[in-house]
Amino acid sequence: MTPGNAGLRPRFRLPAGNKDLMRIGKSRNPVAMDRDRNAPTSPRLRIRVVFGAAGMIGPGKAELLERIDRCGSIAAAGREMGMSYKRAWQLIGTLNAMFAEPLVDSTRGGPGGGGAVLTEAGREVVRLYRAMETQAQSAAGPQISALHARLRNGASPER
Repeated sequence: MTPGNAGLRPRFRLPAGNKDLMRIGKSRNPVAMDRDRNAPTSPRLRIRVVFGAAGMIGPGKAELLERIDRCGSIAAAGREMGMSYKRAWQLIGTLNAMFAEPLVDSTRGGPGGGGAVLTEAGREVVRLYRAMETQAQSAAGPQISALHARLRNGASPER
């Protein structure tokens, strides 16, 4: 360093789009890590329902709704999933706009604190989605087992 730039740190730029390098040195959310560690090792279906231009619902949005119901907070539910506050709010905005009735009702923070609750419509959407997942897993069980048997020795299914 020269006297003119004493105290300045060099700045490094990562190649655009290389998200894996950006994660180096960052700790992951311990709850998200537990979820990964406890993930089933047997094959399973991950169902996403696409409503065309109206949007979609899948396991991530269903989990976010369930956690909001349990935590009473969009921010807390997002934190548990290792998701940013902004992303959690975006997903809830998308879900509320998709359906005829809002799925989450939120109140602003302040002296009394804010919060969020699942509406009856929100509980019904989660119930229907989870029931569909269970039925699809049962119906596809024999085919999933047959596909699993054809995997290379020692190979485990990707999550």
